[in-house]
Amino acid sequence: MLIVREIIEKLKDILSQDGKDGKVFDKDVATALDLSQVNFATMKNRGKIPFSNILDFCARKKISINWLLYNQNPGSLVDSTDKYWIRYYPEVSVSAGGGAYENDDSAESMEVPPYFISMLGGKENLKNIDAINVVGDSMEPTLNSDNIIFIDKTRKDVARDGIYAFTTNHGLFVKRIQRRADGQLDVISDNKDYPIQILEKNEVRIVGKVVSSFGMIY
Repeated sequence: MLIVREIIEKLKDILSQDGKDGKVFDKDVATALDLSQVNFATMKNRGKIPFSNILDFCARKKISINWLLYNQNPGSLVDSTDKYWIRYYPEVSVSAGGGAYENDDSAESMEVPPYFISMLGGKENLKNIDAINVVGDSMEPTLNSDNIIFIDKTRKDVARDGIYAFTTNHGLFVKRIQRRADGQLDVISDNKDYPIQILEKNEVRIVGKVVSSFGMIY
């Protein structure tokens, strides 16, 4: 993957091709990514930009995310005419609680690039995929705050160890779950600063298994 400063230069090239007069500055990139100049400068200095902002920019400009981040298919900026969409809940955050989201009316359509489809189980499975945000550090380094995670709502069998989104009386969470021999569940934070919790199976309602994520660009 390209480093952040190289990505910013490519974004400037794209904006200049849009017919902008004169030199393209960081402030123009910040505007294009829907970031304030202060936030953009801070993120640039730290060497990271929220992936979701990059993804939204590519969707608006019909630019291949593969081309932008990995220099693949440099001869074309335009993705395939096939479009693939899933439900994304931008107002819903998981890990720090906040309740279930099934009845949340903030869902919008998120376009996902063709190369990502296989990671979500193929075209026919997209109807079962929801995307929500992660907050907090309890699942670092596997999942970081501001990641977008993709949940397959048909995969709820915790007999298969994995990372699941689930609700309890305390809210909505994403953790690694392992079923114990006695039927109870080990609820594990990948960040070892957080202790393992042991819950009864009837205390947990599984929303679905986390099958992939979009992370931060470092």
